[in-house]
Amino acid sequence: MKALVWDGKEATVRNDVEVRDLRGNEVRVRIAAAGLCHSDVSVLNGTIMFPPPVVLGHEGAGEVVAVGDAVTNVKVGDHVALSTLGNCGTCAACDSGKPTFCRQSLGKLGRPFSIADQKVFQFANLGVFCEETVVKATQAVPIPKDLPLTSAALIGCGVLTGVGAVFNRAKVTHGESVVVIGVGGIGLNVIQGAALSDAEPIIAIDTNPAKEAVARAFGATHFICPGPDDDIVEAVKELRPNGVNHVFECVGSTSLIRAATDMLDWGGNLIMLGVPKMGSEASFVVNTMYNDKTIMGCRYGSSRPQYDVPLMVQLYRAGRLKLDELVSATYPIEDFGKALDELHEGKLARGVLTFD
Repeated sequence: MKALVWDGKEATVRNDVEVRDLRGNEVRVRIAAAGLCHSDVSVLNGTIMFPPPVVLGHEGAGEVVAVGDAVTNVKVGDHVALSTLGNCGTCAACDSGKPTFCRQSLGKLGRPFSIADQKVFQFANLGVFCEETVVKATQAVPIPKDLPLTSAALIGCGVLTGVGAVFNRAKVTHGESVVVIGVGGIGLNVIQGAALSDAEPIIAIDTNPAKEAVARAFGATHFICPGPDDDIVEAVKELRPNGVNHVFECVGSTSLIRAATDMLDWGGNLIMLGVPKMGSEASFVVNTMYNDKTIMGCRYGSSRPQYDVPLMVQLYRAGRLKLDELVSATYPIEDFGKALDELHEGKLARGVLTFD
């Protein structure tokens, strides 16, 4: 089987990867499309410390080709969008509608793949840079067959994380002000989530001036492109002198996290979505936080995939959620290097890898 494997030094496409047989609560999915996300890049550059060898990729969609004996939510032939949550579906957290709190959904490093006699990890409970993967049934959400799989692939990470952070974590409401720092795949989905929530204004910040057009297309009302010596807090307060209700940090920079706290109005929320290098520490001026300001961690948009994926599909089919527009380019898996270069060059909202 063909798969992209990171061995700790380089990522290469191999044709000798195998995937194990199903267990009772699992499904096997033939991957049609998989988004290239910064979290995958973070494994390559060491920001996310993940043990090699590992099949990368955590944002995918495809067709169910086999199901375990205990599976009832999907059947062979279904098209599915995949969630990174390997939640159990039965604990108190899952039962209360908080699958991101499930202890089974984080830190369990599955190794369903193998090369010769060596077991190979799957990144983020998925490993979708491959022709077929094995996942828990709770991770597979049925989608309509008329939904393009290249677009559907992006629901499982970028859309759920960005839009979910607005809907589920920050709970942005009509007329509240929003700043989005970083206009990548996550940031664009925060922007469109804020637009769906009737936020006003929606201020996008990115150092790449080419991001302005796409940010505005997704709902940004203002765009700030700071130079190396510009103060982004001052730039925001020129628009909102008292600060804003919500700031979403989508880069993973401790200095930007600090700046974000300084942008907040009284009662404002900072929602951290970017992933700094493990062990990083951020600081803030304590007395500036006493006016009921809040710093929020947010994992995976605090999403409930079995509910939120169908909601995203409904919004897409109603013409309210942009999915097709997120796909900047598609690449065969063999062109991973080209996709990675164009991501680093700032050319992509999302690049999508495909399989024949």
